[in-house]
Amino acid sequence: MATLKELRDERLRKLDELKKMGVNPYPADSTRTHQLAEIVDGFAELEGKTASVVGRVVNIRKFGKIAFVVIKDASASLQLFLAADKVAALDASKSQLGFEQLPLLDSGDFIEATGVVAKTKTGEISVEVQKMRILTKSLRPMPTTHDGFTNKEERLRRRYIDTNVNADVYQRYLRRSTFWQATREFLMGEGFVEINIPVLENTAGGADANPFVTHMDALDQDFYLRISHELPLKRLLVGGYEKVFDIGARFRNENYSDEHLPEHIAMEWYWAYADWEMGMKLTERMVRTIADKTWGTRQFRLASGHEIDLGADGVEWPRISFVNVLKEQYGLDVFTATIDEIKAELKKHGLEVEKQDNRARGLDKLWKKYRTTIAGPAFLVDMPTFMQPLAKTQPDKPELTEQFNLLLGGSELCKAFSELNDPIDQLNRFREQQAMRDAGDEEAQMLDIDYVEALEYAMPPACGLGYSERLFWVLEGVTAREGVVFPQLRREVDETTKTIYPDLTL
Repeated sequence: MATLKELRDERLRKLDELKKMGVNPYPADSTRTHQLAEIVDGFAELEGKTASVVGRVVNIRKFGKIAFVVIKDASASLQLFLAADKVAALDASKSQLGFEQLPLLDSGDFIEATGVVAKTKTGEISVEVQKMRILTKSLRPMPTTHDGFTNKEERLRRRYIDTNVNADVYQRYLRRSTFWQATREFLMGEGFVEINIPVLENTAGGADANPFVTHMDALDQDFYLRISHELPLKRLLVGGYEKVFDIGARFRNENYSDEHLPEHIAMEWYWAYADWEMGMKLTERMVRTIADKTWGTRQFRLASGHEIDLGADGVEWPRISFVNVLKEQYGLDVFTATIDEIKAELKKHGLEVEKQDNRARGLDKLWKKYRTTIAGPAFLVDMPTFMQPLAKTQPDKPELTEQFNLLLGGSELCKAFSELNDPIDQLNRFREQQAMRDAGDEEAQMLDIDYVEALEYAMPPACGLGYSERLFWVLEGVTAREGVVFPQLRREVDETTKTIYPDLTL
C-alpha cells in the first residue's frame, strides 16, 4: 500500500504535467447553473437540458472509451458520464481537459462539467459531459470511512476531512448554525435588539470563571478576554435600551471536559421591566422554538442516557429547590452548615476537597453531584444570595435570590435572574466576591467599580438570561469537542508533513 508521501508525489507529477500542457490547475473562475440536488430532485423538468455543475471528485471509473465520475457539492452527489467522442478536446487556455487527460484527475480534485441532463442505461441520473474543466488539483487523497478515518484525535485535528467523509458530522454543524439562527430569530421576534459588545475588558465579570489575560500594546495595559456578556449588556439597559442580546465567543481559562471548552459561543439577553417569572415563561417558549427549528422534535435521548420531552406550548416545567436538595440529599442547611461539615460531605461522596474551597464552592460541588440524576426539563430555584452576587433577592426570603437555571440531562444549561440594580447592595456583594478572590478563589468575581458607577445612574428592573452552545451539545447528544468545528488542541505536526517540508522548522 502506497504511503501518503508516495501518493502525494504522484499527484505532484500530474500537477506538473498539467502545467507543462499550459493548463492552470487553479483557475479563479467557474460556472455553475445548478446545484447537484436541483438536478437529482428536478430531473423530470431538466431532462434533456444543458447544465453546468461543479464539485469535488469522489471516484473515477474508466472503461475504455467511457468513464463515470461521481462528484459532490454541498447539496448532493451526482454521476457524470463521459464518452470519448462526446467530450471536447483539451483547451489549456480555459483549464479545459479532454477525455485523454482524465487520468490526470484524482479523487479530491474539484472540477466543472457542462453537458446534458440524462439517465444512463442503468437508470442513473447523470450529466452527459460535453466540456470538463479542472478547478483545483488536490495533492493529498481524501480518505473515506472505509479507510478507517475514525480516530478521534485525527478527526478533531482535521475536521475538514471529517466533514467530507462523515455525513453525520457534516450535518451536525449545519444544525449548529440553525440553532444560533433560530435563537437570533426568536429573540428578534420578541422585540430584542442585537448589540455586539467588546471581547476585551478591563475587568472580567458576570460569571465565576478564571479569565484569559492579554496585553494591548496601544494602551500598554492588560485586558481580559470576556468570560460573560453580562455587565456590558446591563450597562446598555442603563443607556436606555430595553431588550438587548448578543451572541458571540466567550473565554474561560479552565480545563476541557465533555461539557466545557475554554472557548465557546454563548448568548445572553437582558429585558428591562421583566422579572424572573417572565423570564421563565420566555425561556420555555425559546427552547421549544429552537428545538422545533433545529431538530424538528421536542423529544430527545441524550448522551447521558436521559430521555427528555420539552413538552407542549404553555406547559410549565417543574421547579427544584437548591436549598431542599442540599437538605434532603446531604442533611445540610445551606445557611448554617460550616465549611468543615460541607467538606465532610464532600469526602463522604467521593468529591475533591481543595485548599481554597469555601462554603459556596463546596455546596455547589454537592449540588452538581446530585444534578446528574435529573433528566429535566426543570428549573432550579432557591439559590442562596451569598452564592449569586448579581441577582435580586426574593421579597419574602432575602436569603434567596430570584434566580432560575434550566436543568436538562443532568446539566444546568441556562442561568437567569431578576437583575440586581441596587448599586450599594451590588458593591457589597462585589466586596464579598473580591475577598473570596483575594483568599485564593480564582473563579470568584472581580470588583467592577465602573459597573457600580453605572448602576448609580440607575438601571431599570430587569431579567437576564444566558446560555452557551452547551445547550446545543446536549440536545445534539455529543461532547463539547465533537460539538464545535475546530476545538483547541495541543499543537502537533504529523511526521509526513515534516518529511515533505524538511527545510521548515515545524
